[in-house]
Amino acid sequence: MSERVTVRQIQEKKRKKEKIVVLTAYDYPLASLIDRCAVDIILVGDSLANVVLGLDSTTQVGMMEMLHHAKAVRRAVKRALLVVDMPFESYQMDPSRAVANAKRFVQEAGCDAVKLEWFDRCLEVTGNIIKAGIPVMGHVGLTPQTAGQLGGFKVQGKDATSAQKVLESALALEKKGCFSVVLECIPAPLAEIVTQRLSIPTIGIGAGKGCDGQVLVTHDLLGLFDRFTPKFAKQYVHLNNSIEKGVTHFCNDVRRGKFPDKAHSYAMNPEELKKFKKESK
Repeated sequence: MSERVTVRQIQEKKRKKEKIVVLTAYDYPLASLIDRCAVDIILVGDSLANVVLGLDSTTQVGMMEMLHHAKAVRRAVKRALLVVDMPFESYQMDPSRAVANAKRFVQEAGCDAVKLEWFDRCLEVTGNIIKAGIPVMGHVGLTPQTAGQLGGFKVQGKDATSAQKVLESALALEKKGCFSVVLECIPAPLAEIVTQRLSIPTIGIGAGKGCDGQVLVTHDLLGLFDRFTPKFAKQYVHLNNSIEKGVTHFCNDVRRGKFPDKAHSYAMNPEELKKFKKESK
């Protein structure tokens, strides 16, 4: 088994100009597959709310759900750095509970780090969690947990003033001690400038190729979620179609009496069967 990826190794990749690969996972089987593909970071994202639980907003998923799924992913991940999204209720609704909740993800779920989306008291909360000895990944640009305050799910930093705010937020998170920062839905030129200005790695999602790494929601990449597909999400395979075809085939086989066949059934010793039939009369 390969050694586990560390926060220091992630930071070293920026210095060496090696791209960082990040994907989401929410359960044991998918996390196991992704980990075997040697991604650098596996994120238990609060996108769990949308792509797994069928909820409308990431703000609707809480500590109970995130801990449950983080534990399942931890059982599978042997190599990648495991990062978990702090859900909205765990640090934005009551910032005083942020450190205790972050500790639960480390101590109960075995996560290596937590991710926080930018909000009004982000620097205070980030600093407190880092002081508690827990690595933090920042997140600026489009922040889904507070998208309503940003005018909805729109590209951020399109004008000089808002672009400066994105840069300043990222620099402030670096100064607070974040080991990396996610840049979501910002213009590619802005992301490139932010990446050049920071000494910590940037992970882009809808932020162009100038970032130090890239993250996608795995269900988008695999074509497993068709309720909404953002512009930045490239589908590398279309598993929805394959799964639908397989399930339809199964339904037809069952209804026509073709499944299970002899190859998928268990046999019984003829003498024992004869004895059983005789005794069961």
